[in-house]
Amino acid sequence: MAAKRTISIIGPGRLGKALALSLFRGGYKIDEIVSQSHPASRRKASGVAAKVNATASDHTRARLGADVIWFCVPDRQIANVARQFADTTNWRRKTAFHSSGALTHNELRVLQRRGAKVASVHPFMTFVSAAVPSLEHVPFAIEGDRAAVRVAREVVRRLGGEPFTINPQKKVAYHTWGAFASPLLVALLVTAEQVGRLAGIRPTEARKKMLPILRQTITNYGALGPAGAFSGPLVRGDAEIVRKHLAALRRSPDSRAVYLCLARSALHYLPVKQRQALKKSLGS
Repeated sequence: MAAKRTISIIGPGRLGKALALSLFRGGYKIDEIVSQSHPASRRKASGVAAKVNATASDHTRARLGADVIWFCVPDRQIANVARQFADTTNWRRKTAFHSSGALTHNELRVLQRRGAKVASVHPFMTFVSAAVPSLEHVPFAIEGDRAAVRVAREVVRRLGGEPFTINPQKKVAYHTWGAFASPLLVALLVTAEQVGRLAGIRPTEARKKMLPILRQTITNYGALGPAGAFSGPLVRGDAEIVRKHLAALRRSPDSRAVYLCLARSALHYLPVKQRQALKKSLGS
């Protein structure tokens, strides 16, 4: 049955493109890629549609004849776009998804009132314009109507993803977790680049030089857990080195603030020696 479902995607951006390509490779018929009416969005839709043998259309001409309509628009637009399409097709035999990590399936309530089965289906993955990630083994957080959730789980499994149920009341916390896993991690790395400047290393060089230790740290974290992956002066309880770090960071106050927050988090969640001495060094 999964291969017989047809899917239309509203929004040809980073997420919409990645989903369209993965769904197509998974054996789904992509019926339509729907864009906004301005030229740049139309070009994106045409480019994606050409890769998945779909029709490209804009909001004014969309047919929405597929079994599953997947909204891949920014969070703030989901409810408005759903309202735009509420009276343009018969929703009674359709399933509608959106992919916000923070908002619940209630953003699609206008379609639910028209008879659609609705759910939020969020891939726990980062999407940027210059890369299209594989969705194999990617967790997908799902919540919504029972029937829509059943369809969503079927679709995610066919993509090779790993569906799991998220409590709608905890979606904002779930999305915040994702912020720590990717965008705030990038913020930490760019902060590390600035600390590299203090050592006389240009950011582009710092980025290259950090990659081996970053890769090994992630490998250790996955294989050994956080305690097994933790190294450095904090785990050794070397309060004097921590004081020297903080002194060096006086030339970069924002970086110093990040260091203090992360070091205090380490004292709270990770095994360290000489805890009281470290707390004193950190001003805790």
